[in-house]
Amino acid sequence: MQLTGRILWLTEDTAQLEQQLAGANPQFDPQDPPDLHFGVNTDAMINGAACTLGYTGEILGPYFLQNFKDSVEVDAVKQGGFQVVVGGDAYGSGSSREVAVVAHQGAGVELVIARSFQRIFQENMVYAGLPFTTDFGVVTRLRNGEDIDIAALGQALPPFFRAVSEAGGLMRYGTHVLAGDVGPTYEVEPAPRPMNCIEKIVAAKAWRGKDQPFGIAAVAPGDQILCEADFRGMHEYTGGMVMNLYAQEWADAPIHQPELAAAFEDHFVLIDRDTVPLSVKSKRLAPAQSLAAEMIEACERNGIRVHGPGRLKQGVCHRIVVEDYARPGDIIVLTDSHTPTAGVMNAFAFGVGSTAMAFALRTGMIPVTVPKTVRIWVEGDAKGVLSPKDLVLHLIGDPYFREEHWRESPTDTCVIQLGGPGLDQWNVDELSVITNMTVEGGLMTGIVEPCAPIREFLQATRGQDYAERLVAPDEGATYVKTIHVNLDEVPLTVATPGDSRNRKPLTEVGDVAIHNIVIASCTGGSLSDLRAAAQVLRGRKLAEKVRVTVTPSSAAVADDARKEGLLSLFSELGAVVTDPGCGSCIGNGPGIPYEGETTASTTNRNFDRRMGAPGPVYLVSPAIAAACAVTGKLTDPRSL
Repeated sequence: MQLTGRILWLTEDTAQLEQQLAGANPQFDPQDPPDLHFGVNTDAMINGAACTLGYTGEILGPYFLQNFKDSVEVDAVKQGGFQVVVGGDAYGSGSSREVAVVAHQGAGVELVIARSFQRIFQENMVYAGLPFTTDFGVVTRLRNGEDIDIAALGQALPPFFRAVSEAGGLMRYGTHVLAGDVGPTYEVEPAPRPMNCIEKIVAAKAWRGKDQPFGIAAVAPGDQILCEADFRGMHEYTGGMVMNLYAQEWADAPIHQPELAAAFEDHFVLIDRDTVPLSVKSKRLAPAQSLAAEMIEACERNGIRVHGPGRLKQGVCHRIVVEDYARPGDIIVLTDSHTPTAGVMNAFAFGVGSTAMAFALRTGMIPVTVPKTVRIWVEGDAKGVLSPKDLVLHLIGDPYFREEHWRESPTDTCVIQLGGPGLDQWNVDELSVITNMTVEGGLMTGIVEPCAPIREFLQATRGQDYAERLVAPDEGATYVKTIHVNLDEVPLTVATPGDSRNRKPLTEVGDVAIHNIVIASCTGGSLSDLRAAAQVLRGRKLAEKVRVTVTPSSAAVADDARKEGLLSLFSELGAVVTDPGCGSCIGNGPGIPYEGETTASTTNRNFDRRMGAPGPVYLVSPAIAAACAVTGKLTDPRSL
């Protein structure tokens, strides 16, 4: 590759960005560049509205980086002739949407250079064939007219990624796997070693080669292993792309164990509601319905069950997986970054892109880069006030995670393993908020060690505790760090606008007026979340001109909340109560901010325009959200 186009530096300074878009070609020093934007996220790369239009480069290319820093117009990158994009740390934060990679390619981008890449986005680049590097010296070489050997960049990757690149992509590699033309790229007879929870699950599920039983004695961080997947899932944003990729490589070949897969109609089901702005409906509704229909048709043709209105249980995919599918010791993958929710079940659950899911549907396996593990040992008393939302915001905002102190190489991954007596005061609903939001801290997932809440949940919902499947860490297992958390010392915490890692104690936020309150999503719509909000709201009134939206996370949650009188309480106070779905979390339902509004939300992500419109979004616990609804400003519920 030679530099025939331009280099786009995604600078923190908006003026510098706008100058490049206007035609300037600044000669920034690659070894001492200007401040580069932290966490260029997949919502910024390709927004939720554009994602409803389709999944090809031709469709998505013009929308690459649209509205980034309120500066990039439609088609500005492609028309600007930008061949290389340069970003800062945590490039590719956020959603697992592989269309973010496709949008780069559709906009003419041939190489991405960044300080570090987030795990799902990096995998998607490998599998979709978008070259990338963390070596800023490549900029100098390109400027000097050197013809960069893109294949050599691939040779710097770990063995499995190299094998995929050499095969021409993950799909073609999958064909070789099925034919028995390739074997494991890792040692299948390693020496035993003490392992933590996720290492034990990966080792037990490791592929040994065609027609061989699964399982090897041990794995270690950095190993790249093909693993047997226990559950695979997708939703409307991704299902069409997954099945299209599948058909391109394997035509009508049968899905591997379709009974262990499901599709979910959850991200688009609330777009048509009366309180959704017409400007949103006019852009999103028709193409979203088309994408949903494409997924449903493909699933029916391939024998994959579908959850959604008028079908199997309706609700957010992550909640339904916890309620109905996840078991201790499972490997669970969905085409959604918040798949780690199911880690609360002592499972290894993580998000993947569309190519990886198509591969998994045909082969029954999923590639895993064995992560480093940070053990979080929780003690102390939450006193019925501190919530897991406060705890996870406190954790992921810590410099150790925000600045990725655990990272040693570009392809490193990291997880947290949660244990300790402090967990027992919360239930599975509440603990799932922590595992869900690990991805917001740049982590692959979180897993909860065997504990009473898991056993109680399984006994109550499945009629058995799956004790024989619970995976405990070995004595002597290795952790990159162990962090002891005393809940007595953790403050009520919020994430300030722009990134979930922008933590701040509630007491330090100041006087912030709130106009829009959203109690919803896979982190804020469980029965426990609704109970926490109702406890604050009961006997009080909503502040004048405050809007409140409540969305249960599943049909089961809605039924239980209705029986307890929670939904009628919210409705009588003047809140908009919807049926289950993702909704405003991704700008697709009631609760989308109106012009000039500031939002307090129990959701998990507050990127600019993530909720479908401009306006600052603070991430808060359900109790704080309810207190905001009473006072019209960020409020400690204890003050009421």
